Amino acid sequence: MKNIFSGKNATMLLIDHQVGTMGWVGSAELSTIEINTIVLAKAAKAIGMPLILTSSQEDQAQGLLFDELQKVAPDEYAKRIQRAGKVDCMMDKDFAAAVEEIGRKKLIMAGITTDVCIVYPAITAVENGYEVQVVVDACGSPTAIADQMALQRMEKAGVILTTTNQLMAELAQDWSSEDGGKLIGILFQDILSKM
Repeated sequence: MKNIFSGKNATMLLIDHQVGTMGWVGSAELSTIEINTIVLAKAAKAIGMPLILTSSQEDQAQGLLFDELQKVAPDEYAKRIQRAGKVDCMMDKDFAAAVEEIGRKKLIMAGITTDVCIVYPAITAVENGYEVQVVVDACGSPTAIADQMALQRMEKAGVILTTTNQLMAELAQDWSSEDGGKLIGILFQDILSKM
């Protein structure tokens, strides 16, 4: 592959993994989404990839980002972009500025819900000249059909769809490298050892 996403050229964006919002997921097993989200956060931190967290209307039904994510990324949690209600976080001036400030054109996204909080920023980012991968198994929607329609819409707009394991392999490229060793360790600890 020529166009590889790596810890040196990409930014990880975890969007609205909030306790209330996650309660609305019916398209996938919530525990799997949580584990994959934690793996993504751990991976970004382990290989020095910028990690941005965002939430929407924390004082409403959506609530706070789920506890384990707060614990895994405490600095990023403290700096999270708290949106007043913008559905498309890429249209929120503070969030868009934080992404732009990093200066990387490759974005990795995951969030809840796929059909609201991911579909729009993923497409907006592509329209704004970013290359975007959405980690599908760290996302979810109220229904399977809602997920399916959002995934089709994103793919048609040029978003790359991936999974946690697939992304980890892409970021590693070589399991015997320094980053590869860190990533396989995270995969084994959080996913492979529990299968």
